[in-house]
Amino acid sequence: MVRATRGFTLVELLVVMVVVAILAAVAVPSYLDQVRRGRRAEAHEALMQLQAAQERWRSNNVSYAATVAALGQPESSVSGNYAISLAGASGTGYTATATAQAKQAGDKACAAITVAVANNLTTYGPSNACWNR
Repeated sequence: MVRATRGFTLVELLVVMVVVAILAAVAVPSYLDQVRRGRRAEAHEALMQLQAAQERWRSNNVSYAATVAALGQPESSVSGNYAISLAGASGTGYTATATAQAKQAGDKACAAITVAVANNLTTYGPSNACWNR
């Protein structure tokens, strides 16, 4: 009498493992890219809050504030994934920068996201991709 065997063969298990590994090799980098893109919203929010604070400051002063601390704003984003800084403050403009740090440090494409205001013209950088435009 012959008994029927049950279960999977080693070859079948190896084929499944190879398929899973290929799917993971494709899916994980794509997932991490989406997570990085999602965290950029944190930088956008911090820069927009800073921009609003600068406009409030400018309505009461002859020039824009030179430091983030002068505006009473935090020098990092809510989760700490971006350091926020100001440069080039004058009576007509400034540049605000959110620099990736901590968990976001691997975002090489948008390591520094900027908002530059000059003579009533606002420029977003370094590219539209960093601003989801």
